[in-house]
Parts: sequence; C-alpha cells; structure tokens
Amino acid sequence: MFTGIIEDLGVIEALNQEDTNLHLTIKSKLASELKIDQSVSHNGVCLTVIDLSPTTYTVTAIKETLDKTTLNSLKLGAIVNLERGLKLGARLDGHMVQGHVDQVGQCVGVEEQNGSWIFRFEYDSSLGNVTIEKGSVTVNGVSLTVVDSKDNGFSVAIIPYTYAHTNFHTFKKGSIVNLEFDVIGKYVSRLYAKTSIS
Repeated sequence: MFTGIIEDLGVIEALNQEDTNLHLTIKSKLASELKIDQSVSHNGVCLTVIDLSPTTYTVTAIKETLDKTTLNSLKLGAIVNLERGLKLGARLDGHMVQGHVDQVGQCVGVEEQNGSWIFRFEYDSSLGNVTIEKGSVTVNGVSLTVVDSKDNGFSVAIIPYTYAHTNFHTFKKGSIVNLEFDVIGKYVSRLYAKTSIS
C-alpha cells in the first residue's frame, strides 16, 4: 500500500529486455535506503526491488504490467515518480493507494492559473472506472483530489510544490499517464452494477 505522496523523482538509467520481462534500473537518492524484495511505486506501479547499488536499484516489470501501464514507453533519462510502501503507524497524508494501475489515460489539457495548474485527463469509461468531484484519484502515483468529474474524464488542480516535485512538470497535451481509481469507489461501482442487473 502507498499514500500517493511522492518521495523522489528517479531517472531511468538502464532498460534491459529479458524475454517478455523488462528490467528497469533507476537512479534515486532512495537507493541507499532500499532493500531487496522491497516494494516501490513507479509512476503508480508497484514493483519489487531485485538488485541494488549505492545510487541505483533495479526492478522487473512482467508482460501484463507492461501491457496495462505506461512503463513500456519509458526511455533512458525519463523521470519517474517514486514512493516506498506505506509504513504502519505513519500519517496517511494522501489516500490509500494500492499501486495497481487500473488503466492508462491521456492528458487533454493543461491550464496555468496564476501560480497553479489545472490538468484535464480522459480515459476509456467502458472499463467501468469512475471518479466523483472531491474524490480521490491517483495519476502516475500522485494522490490527487478530483476537481471536475465527467463520465470519461476529470480534472485536478496542481500546486507549485507538486508541479516541481513530481513529473507533472513534464506533462503536456497528449501525455499518457497511469491511473488508479479510488478503491472504495471501485467496490461501490462493482456492487451497484451487480445489484442493478438482478
């Protein structure tokens, strides 16, 4: 479990394909504090540390993960949002994030508003995911509050700190992102779908 509060911006140092798996080596200040088998969120995708050096660590993404997330489009030098797993007893500053991406979405608009930014995203609503205004959503691993909710999209407001300390500053119209929808909302939506059928 994660909180959606980004700890560091990592840099992709190496990408090594092995059969259908992709090994990603990331340079991060967190590397010296990690251990083998630890879970780390990468743009919202939970992956397990398999190798370490003083300044880098390596994780592996399997085919299913590559097919359902944006990890397969990462290039050398790409900036990645990083967060270590939630520590029990710590404050929960974001919201409960599983690190299991539900689907990818696309940035369809960026609007600067006197020091903050409004980002608009769209996604395929046929997969059954929903947002609500003032509800939670995770974009590339960042816990955010929905400003405006539509059937196939939503907007979020980004403050300068978040803009500078996550990879939101790299987004532009057309950028593809990982989306994880609120786990409570997913359960409610699934239960509602079952009761409306019967």
